[in-house]
Amino acid sequence: MIERWRAARPRLRPMRGPKRLRPPQTISTGHALVRNIRRGHYELGTDAEPQRRLEAAFAELAHAI
Repeated sequence: MIERWRAARPRLRPMRGPKRLRPPQTISTGHALVRNIRRGHYELGTDAEPQRRLEAAFAELAHAI
């Protein structure tokens, strides 16, 4: 059994992808936030033109903090 494992081990690759659930959830939440800001669902950057709405929203957030 051990000899077979030693022969197979060099062919195996490390597991790819997320190791925990938190990072994908954070990325997904951030992506949804950006989409909602661009669509004008929040009162952030609403006075800016649509192409600059995200930039204006983050400027407003930075100023508020």
